[in-house]
Amino acid sequence: MTDNVVVLGSGYAGAGAIKSLQSELNETARLTWISDTDYHLVLHESHRVVRDPSVRSDITIPVADIADPKTRFITDTVTGLDTEERVVELADGENVEYDYVLVALGSGTAYYGIPGLAEHSLTLKGLDDALEINEQITEASRDATRGEPAQVVIGGAGLSGIQTAGEVAAFRDENRAPLEIHLVEALDEIFPGNDPEIQQALRGLLEEAGVKIHTDDPITEAEDGVIHFDEGDPLEYDVFVWTGGITGREALDGTDLDNQHNRVEAKANFRTSDERVFAIGDSAIVDQGSQPAPPTAQAAWQAAEVVGENISRAIDNRPLKTWEYDDKGTVVSVGDEAVAHGVKMLPVDTFGGFPAKNLKKLIAARWIADLTSWNRARKAWSVL
Repeated sequence: MTDNVVVLGSGYAGAGAIKSLQSELNETARLTWISDTDYHLVLHESHRVVRDPSVRSDITIPVADIADPKTRFITDTVTGLDTEERVVELADGENVEYDYVLVALGSGTAYYGIPGLAEHSLTLKGLDDALEINEQITEASRDATRGEPAQVVIGGAGLSGIQTAGEVAAFRDENRAPLEIHLVEALDEIFPGNDPEIQQALRGLLEEAGVKIHTDDPITEAEDGVIHFDEGDPLEYDVFVWTGGITGREALDGTDLDNQHNRVEAKANFRTSDERVFAIGDSAIVDQGSQPAPPTAQAAWQAAEVVGENISRAIDNRPLKTWEYDDKGTVVSVGDEAVAHGVKMLPVDTFGGFPAKNLKKLIAARWIADLTSWNRARKAWSVL
């Protein structure tokens, strides 16, 4: 009997799972991969495109370079998952039947019910988003002067917000663009929830880059050209980017799977409330005991290595492996600089400079090499 295994999504979780499944599944299984893009984006480097759109070819990997010839790929948007009929519903094509499906659709942007936020902000969830941010800051700088610089506001000072602010600052410097950059965070410090040492190191790099940091005051409303805060004065903007949170994808709305805000709940073996459905990455809440696995590229990479074997085991009615997330540390870039923290096997907790910059390059290069080849990773090195 042929088992139809379907993977939804081409992000870190989806692309990594395809590599894993291609090595784990036997000849009796048929593998189908569905995504709304025909490439994998190295998302944690997508902020580079905000500064320079030409780097996009180095951080996008065509599906054809990842999938084996026997893997069927469908470019389409997933609109629903019918677990009773075991079909994936698509926007344009015919429904795809499955025996086992892996949900790896990534995440959407959370707006937390803040009025006007969705209507008036840009996001950074994909390549097109990064290109649009570049286009808007380019246009805004043309219409500005040194005396009246264009105002660029980035809402949310997590990983994506910090890196976006750093790239906008680098764009400003390289193009002598009249831009003033603001990074806004509702909580009392940037990079919330992380060690104070890396928070302060990142704050230092941002301030050196001329980014104005606003913390401890949540946005209450966004209007065309102006943001309102709980306590502070309104902040006018020409370009507004929102990076403040994640939620599940609308395609999972209405499924029978246990979920939180359309992020599917999964056990530590990635199996959901339906034994035929597995989930990893940002679209999943994977049980890790006291708290779920973090919605990071690092967690998605690690999970992808195990989920392929577990789906193969499920097909063969063998016990599934339990996955445990292993935090190997954090590296965050601010323009051409970077800060690393908590990296295993190193004698210091937090460091920057040349070692941190090259470590960040190495992480991205290693991922590209794992999906394709070290030759491709070497070609991308200069832009990472």
